[in-house]
Amino acid sequence: MNKLHLVTLSVFLLWTPGFIKGNDVTQTDTLWKHEAEDATMQCNHTKGDLYYQMYWYRQLPGETMELIAFTSTAKQEHDFGKFDKDKFAATKTEAETGTFTVKRVEPKDEALYFCAVAYHSDTDTCGSSTKTPAHSSHNSNQHR
Repeated sequence: MNKLHLVTLSVFLLWTPGFIKGNDVTQTDTLWKHEAEDATMQCNHTKGDLYYQMYWYRQLPGETMELIAFTSTAKQEHDFGKFDKDKFAATKTEAETGTFTVKRVEPKDEALYFCAVAYHSDTDTCGSSTKTPAHSSHNSNQHR
């Protein structure tokens, strides 16, 4: 019996002091996955090569947002902090694009997923981000 794990991704702007307009940052808007499959989201921006850092956040229902991964074209090894690399993966080979994967999707992965891009200098910190809700459901008769 196959269980469908519905992952829905939508783009929203996150307005935060220090961040500039986010309409030039986009990410995957919809994914449908069976339980135990991998769900990969893509984040793109048109801000230019100076925005080579990408952050991936998750907000579980009823909880605060938490940083899962920091990626950069300047580093080969991505920083997953307290999170398990067996559960999450990321790619960042170009300044204007990156991916984030939730491996072996399961119901507890239901959350909002955010990507943000940034650059840092001695005088200024700028960035943009989008918000991606992920919803799960189980239905043994439905396949997509």
